[in-house]
Amino acid sequence: MSPNETYPRLLILGIGNLLMGDEGVGVHLAQRLALRELPERVDVLDGGTGGFHLTSYFEDYPCLIMIDATLDGRPPGSIRRLEPRFSSDFPRAMSTHDIGLRDLVEGLHILGRLPKIHLFVVSVAELQNMYIGLSPEVETVMPELERQVLELAERLTVGS
Repeated sequence: MSPNETYPRLLILGIGNLLMGDEGVGVHLAQRLALRELPERVDVLDGGTGGFHLTSYFEDYPCLIMIDATLDGRPPGSIRRLEPRFSSDFPRAMSTHDIGLRDLVEGLHILGRLPKIHLFVVSVAELQNMYIGLSPEVETVMPELERQVLELAERLTVGS
């Protein structure tokens, strides 16, 4: 990230399925952030299982901070920040939102309309069908994930 990179508007987009335990980490964070006072010009959205219904958000915002879960073999609760430019740069996701979101990113890239994306991924151990909460490992890192997302959002909108 360039130190002078700022945007007039920014969207924090939580992705995931609340009915699959840790796979819903992005949605859980979006819901927590919706209760906070956010920096000016920063919006938050529970994007659910993603897909083409999110197209207008990708086109309306010059920059997105996305939060999603991944099965990447790292210890559960590991947080990484990526700057994907192509659909193949996204780590492996676990549910049906993977296909629609990858297709959306690829299509917008081809059309030259893909916004800047900062992606926070949280490593999870397994899918938890029909479980609404988060595992202790993922719940423990939620304050740190929230801190990192808000810190980046503030940096990306300061001075714009």
